[in-house]
Amino acid sequence: MSTMREPTYFTLAALMDGPLHGYAVIKRAEELSGGQVRMAAGTLYAALDRLSAEGLVQVVDEQVVNGRARRYYELTAAGATALEAEAERMTRAARVVTSRRPALGFGEVRPA
Repeated sequence: MSTMREPTYFTLAALMDGPLHGYAVIKRAEELSGGQVRMAAGTLYAALDRLSAEGLVQVVDEQVVNGRARRYYELTAAGATALEAEAERMTRAARVVTSRRPALGFGEVRPA
């Protein structure tokens, strides 16, 4: 899998602790991203359909709540592997910056 977009990453991350229904995925992804990832329901369900087709998530339960179907999704083994690989990729990318020790800190003014 290529680099994940942020909403995909946080959608998968939202499912790390167990199955959730769509609205709970939206809220958990927003929470995990510090409010940076905010998805509309249509966007989420399109992503879940795509992730399901890719074998990264699966529907594990469906209940009718207030006359509407509520599907519960969980991370598959392939999804967990892809999520871990993306986290490792981001860690390596972050090290390019965080492992360097510049003579001056970020934002400091160099003397003239």
